[in-house]
Amino acid sequence: MRIALFTETFIPKVDGIVTTLAQTVIQLERLGHQVLIIAPDGGFDHFHQSRIVGIKGHSFALYPELSLSLPRASMRKVLIEFQPDLIHVADPVLLGIAGLYYGGGDNGGPLHLPLVISYHTDLPQYLHYYKLRFLEPWIWPLLRLRHKRATLTLCTSVAMIEQLQQHGIARLALWPGGVDADLFQPARRSVAMRERLTEGHPESPLLLYAGRLSPEKDIERIKPILQAFPHVRLALVGGGPHQKTLQQHFATLPVFFAGFLHREELAQAFASSDIFVMPSRTETLGLVILEAMSSGLPVVGARAGGIPELIEDKVSGYLFDDESQAIEAVRELLQSEEKRTAMGEVARAQAAGHSWKAATGLLLEHYRTACEQQPISTAPAPAAAHPGIRYRLKAYAKKASVFIIRKMLP
Repeated sequence: MRIALFTETFIPKVDGIVTTLAQTVIQLERLGHQVLIIAPDGGFDHFHQSRIVGIKGHSFALYPELSLSLPRASMRKVLIEFQPDLIHVADPVLLGIAGLYYGGGDNGGPLHLPLVISYHTDLPQYLHYYKLRFLEPWIWPLLRLRHKRATLTLCTSVAMIEQLQQHGIARLALWPGGVDADLFQPARRSVAMRERLTEGHPESPLLLYAGRLSPEKDIERIKPILQAFPHVRLALVGGGPHQKTLQQHFATLPVFFAGFLHREELAQAFASSDIFVMPSRTETLGLVILEAMSSGLPVVGARAGGIPELIEDKVSGYLFDDESQAIEAVRELLQSEEKRTAMGEVARAQAAGHSWKAATGLLLEHYRTACEQQPISTAPAPAAAHPGIRYRLKAYAKKASVFIIRKMLP
């Protein structure tokens, strides 16, 4: 199968979406499939065996690390030369509009192709953290409009499927993420890494958070835990637009900002810690939770989004609704090394069921379903027998919109 993958974020950026897409591309290549990646220009023209078509973008004011790229007319030629069987768009914003235009809809778009959209970001919830909550009533109609064009929309958790269904979005399927159990494992524990993360206090209990340092991650909620246990240290792995604010927030507490860690170093950070803490209430799944579990760490996570689908409460970790519950969970784990070890073993066993190979196999099933279900027609849609003024105005508006898009994407 030949897949044209549109994404608003890809390497060298580091986040859960990039990890998911990168691992998926690797697995697809191993299975003999070909992928064309269309993404904001990150300075790379290939990822493994797959070509990257980098589109020049501009930094987004609210999130400077995110580059936004506009579609270009040249994409049509690139797609025709590649001859994809299917278009996959991850969280379309601007660049993804091209993917929505070229495939899906009533007849497969101008290129007559199935369109799969994967939903990775709980955008309506994000608005609350960027002082844009007033936009939420307008966001859902836009999301319905974009997903209506999809042959199939993939969600990373059952919670997200239910959320989209409640807002009138149909043709949904589950596509959970995976974890590299060979990379993330307890054997990666490192004395040197623990020394580094604890800033020379390896004997102190160590909490770990890994991920973006951004407002929607609710990292401030970890502060009461540290205040309740003065002997406990916290390491924050990652970076983002909220880092300076967090440095001020935790200024008087033993918190180490480790920056971005990759591959072996990241695996060492997980394995060298005692408890993983995930306070975010906006996770559509939470790949770092799987990485922590695979590393043998008990996870204390918010009871929100897709997190409860990964953690079996009081068995492979703890779920909390408020900070007092989080404090009590950490207290129980700190009081018993035996409990931490036992819970970590269960967590690793449960994480083993989430391999990237299995996730990609399921994705291919969804691709085949989309190919079977997408109606393809080259004939124009029949006009209404007696169109009224409302019909004609709608038709004119549609023609004008198509004309504008075609000026960008001829």
